[in-house]
This record gives sequence, structure tokens and C-alpha cells, in this order.
Amino acid sequence: MKIFATALASAGLFLSTPVAANSLYVETGRLLDVENGAVLTGQCVLIEGERIARVEPCSDTPEGAEKVDWSAYTVLPGLIDLHTHLSDTGTSADLSDPLKTSPVDTVLIGARNARVTLEAGFTTVRDVGTYRGLTDVALRNAINKGLVPGPRMFVAGAYLTHPGGGGELNGVVPNDQLPADMRYGVLTSPAEASEKAEYLFDHGVDFLKLIGTGAVLAIGTEPGEPELTEEEMRAAAQVAKARGSYATAHAHGAEGIKNAIRAGVRSIEHASLIDEEGLAMAKAHGVWLVMDVFNGDYIDEVGTAEGWPEEYLRKNRETTQIQRDNFRRAVEMGAPLAFGSDSGVYPHGINARQFGYMVANGMTPLQAIRAATLSAAEVIGHQDELGSIAAGQLADMIAVSGDPLADVTVLEHVAHVMKGGELVR
Repeated sequence: MKIFATALASAGLFLSTPVAANSLYVETGRLLDVENGAVLTGQCVLIEGERIARVEPCSDTPEGAEKVDWSAYTVLPGLIDLHTHLSDTGTSADLSDPLKTSPVDTVLIGARNARVTLEAGFTTVRDVGTYRGLTDVALRNAINKGLVPGPRMFVAGAYLTHPGGGGELNGVVPNDQLPADMRYGVLTSPAEASEKAEYLFDHGVDFLKLIGTGAVLAIGTEPGEPELTEEEMRAAAQVAKARGSYATAHAHGAEGIKNAIRAGVRSIEHASLIDEEGLAMAKAHGVWLVMDVFNGDYIDEVGTAEGWPEEYLRKNRETTQIQRDNFRRAVEMGAPLAFGSDSGVYPHGINARQFGYMVANGMTPLQAIRAATLSAAEVIGHQDELGSIAAGQLADMIAVSGDPLADVTVLEHVAHVMKGGELVR
């Protein structure tokens, strides 16, 4: 019997067998094949449990499966944002907010942020740091246990940074008076970089976040100035590699970016002031650039209206347009680019506004969508189960009205969301 069934399958014939009770049969109006750039019609997606069993021309709903009618929509993979800060208070005029917010409250705020992010169609995020160390680990674990709704999270736990650097809460109290959980990643040598990295992996992080230059939204640091040394970043990156993971580097300035690439990071966050040599190095080494080209406008408009520190506003003005110019140059050169929006600087849930900025600065709509699906999945090392709609992939899908290849801004208004085979909305 087993041989007979195998022979039928080899001949392209399929035995009619009942589908598991938790199966869904999703009828799509238009299905975006992000790998080939094709929009397919008349396609249905059979989901068994949390994974896609097959994609096929629609027919009768398989026995035991529940029909899901998305025939009025364009369906595409769940979106991935590689630069979020869910477990944090967000940016405001009050520098002391993170200090005044307890770790428990920070996780609860993160739960709210996680829900709105998921409902906006981002089914996976890479959360790249929080002032309250390891609260992102707690939030990720709560989501994985089904205690709160949210995207699939990959978390960094804390910033690996110099004292007073771009990953510290500067300008509130003397930094040595900050709580211990706000300084898990503070280091001054390669040996300390290794030690802090080991500590974070021992406490459940998925990857490391290195602060390679000063920051726009940190008092007393300048985006163009290198901070962690190449040797310190290499020491941390080597720990990550030994743990089967990787490091990413916050780096605005050209020298800090090149230091991080030489140190062995997988991706560069922001890359605002990258030069031609840095772009060539990123392309040659396959280092991903995660450039948040949307939020400069938000910082300028809302930050000015709300009275954010003038230092923030100045540095934002100095980096916004040049970052967009360099993004365009990266597109022209074919440097690896993936989607990351820096949510938390702006309100969570409007992450998709970045798509329009990516297209306005040189990408096609398909390139921008691939940056948030196929490419983002590759950055986090899960391209075998995320980033496309195909057999064996996790059943993460969204449905939108209209054609995102004609108008990418339709992704700002998601009608339906599915994560791991579960309907979210």
C-alpha cells in the first residue's frame, strides 16, 4: 500500500484524504508571488496547523477545512520589520520616561505595541533594543506562550555600548546611578564586549545589537562619531557566531559603518552617512543595510511640535536627507537592503508608511515589498519558513485592497492578518 501511494504521488496524482480539523482553505483574489514578482489569480492556500500545506488553483474546500474568503483582496506574505522597539516607552520630550517606567510597566506597554504592530500586518519583527534590559525577552516569551497577541519577535535584550554612548539613557541622572537593568550592555574593552555578549545570550536574546556610532536620539552623542571600536565589535560578533547567531550594528557615520563591517556584523542599522567605500564594502561582504528613511519627517514635525530636545532635532535635520540620498545610491549600486523602520520613534502600527518613502527614494514597489519579506527573512536567518507564501512556510499572510505593485501605500491599510495559521483580523 505504501509503495502504491508513493507511485501515485510520483505520477502527479493525489489521494483524497481528510484535512486536519484546524485546517484553513484561503481563497485569494490576487496572490502576490514575491519571489517571481507575479500576481496570480484563482489561487487558494491550504493551511494545516501553523504552516502552508500547498498553494493551488481553487477547487472545493477540502474535507475538514474551514473556508476563508479573501477573494476581494490581494494577499501577500506577512510583513517583517527589522528595526522596532516594542518594549520601550517611545520617544518624547521627557527624557526620563524610561527611568520612571518600571520593567513590569515596560513589558505591559510592549504588549500594547505588539498588538497594534501585528494588526498592522507585521507578523514578525526584529526588536533591536530597549533601555530596560531583557524586557523584550519577557515580551517575546509571553507572545510565544499565547499570553498576549503580537508578532513573532527576535530580540536583542540590551544595547552593547560605551559609557555615555548612543545606547545609554543620557541626560537624566549620572549614568552610574542608573538601575543595573539599564546598563547590562555597557562596556569599555573587547574582553567586556565578550562578557556582556555571553551574559545576554545566557539570558535568552536572539542576536546582539552593537552601538557603533553616536545616535540622533541620544543626548551627548554625534551620529558621525565612532563609538564601539572595531575590536570590541569583533569580540561581540564572534560570541554571537559561536552561539549560532549574529550581531547588527547601529551605525550612522561612515567610519563606524566600515568598522562594523570589518568586525563581522550581519547588518547595519540606519547607515545615514555611509560613503561610497562603505556601500561597496556592504555589497562585497553581503552586509545588509537597514535604513529607516521614513521617520525623519515624523521627528521633524512631531518632535518640533512637542518640544523634543533641540539636540535631537538638529541631528535629525543633519541626517534625514543625506540618508535618503544614500539609500537611493545603495539601490543603484545593488547593495543589500532590507526593511526596518525604527518604530517607537513614531507610534507603533504605522510601520508601513516607510514603503512609500522607499519607493520615492529609488525602489520599485516590488523591491520595497521584497525588502520586508524575502530579504528581511534572510537577515534573521529564517528564509526557510518566513517571507513567502509557499508549501512548508509558516502561514503568515495579509490581505489588502488594491494592487501594492501599482500603489505600495495600500499596505498602510491592511484588511486581514494571519499569523501562523491563526486569523488575527
